[in-house]
Amino acid sequence: MKHTLLTLCLGVALATACTSPPEKDQLPILGPREPQVTTVDGKTQVDTLYHSIPDFTFVDQDSQLVTQKTVENKIYVADFFFTSCPSICPKMKSQMLRVYEKYKDNPRVALLSHSIDPTHDTVAVLRDYADRLGVKSKTWHFLTGDRDTILDMAQKHYFTSAMVDKAMPGGFEHSGAFLLVDEQRRLRGHYDGTNAQDIDKLLKDMDVLLAETKAQ
Repeated sequence: MKHTLLTLCLGVALATACTSPPEKDQLPILGPREPQVTTVDGKTQVDTLYHSIPDFTFVDQDSQLVTQKTVENKIYVADFFFTSCPSICPKMKSQMLRVYEKYKDNPRVALLSHSIDPTHDTVAVLRDYADRLGVKSKTWHFLTGDRDTILDMAQKHYFTSAMVDKAMPGGFEHSGAFLLVDEQRRLRGHYDGTNAQDIDKLLKDMDVLLAETKAQ
């Protein structure tokens, strides 16, 4: 019930008041926003300040630091998982492999999979996990770091559920969401990572976003 209510609240927040209507052939901008008032040549101007993912520092399966600089001038897809997950994670990773295979040679795309069980998911464990998935390029980063920081990022900045819950299989509760983020680190899409049709839409939306950012 706790997970259902949280997911429902997050979904409503992203789908209603916290969504900026898109221009023609553009994706919406998700998340909270606020007006930013400035004065230029004596005239008041009101611009919209959109929610964006804050700076971060994690370590990936190659022991490399991954920060906001890693995704600079890129779009990326983020998700939250753990390697010993007995429920939805295998489905999520099979769908993320589809994204990886399409964009693994595209320097403008990155994938960030954050482990919510960093105590178990060490660099060595993540390296083995990536190898078993057949991930060879630098496009897909499996991330570990401070658990509270990762959970905070998931809930407060990516607006997806991720929490410790000893009553759940594996000891964690999390959604299967894939989050699409643009070059300005703004959320542009929210997808069910266990649903093949939703990932079909993600792949199409990524092409739209790549065309949008290239035109800017």
